Amino acid sequence: MDVLSKKERSDVMSRVRSRGNASTELYLASLLRRSSAHGWRRHMSLVGRPDFAFLGQRVAIFVDGCFWHKCPKCYRQPKSRKAFWIEKIRVNRARDRRVNKMLRAKGWKVIRIWECDLKRNPSRCIKRIIRAIATSNPDGARLRRDR
Repeated sequence: MDVLSKKERSDVMSRVRSRGNASTELYLASLLRRSSAHGWRRHMSLVGRPDFAFLGQRVAIFVDGCFWHKCPKCYRQPKSRKAFWIEKIRVNRARDRRVNKMLRAKGWKVIRIWECDLKRNPSRCIKRIIRAIATSNPDGARLRRDR
């Protein structure tokens, strides 16, 4: 039983501001720096607001949270308000597909990385990104080779 009325709970919750997936984004940024990948920007004003974008190579990277985007490996459906969450996740996934399609139509390569994959196997995620930027740039990936 909630001690607040429905209206009071709504007012309290409306003031909660998400930090988004800041910790996973910061982790990926540190991995990109360590791998000497250059030319990426965060939160560009592109369709879908990718977490990272390599403008010269036209590669957009999204780090998808396992819960919010329904990771096939580790998503667990909440036990309460099932209809709400099913619809919420369905809409998120539909938006992801729409954004992918729109970016690809504009000549962008789209990479989506699951939060759990970034935690479990970061080297594989970085290799995927490096491969994408290398194949999108005729001169190869913009990496410092002197390290």
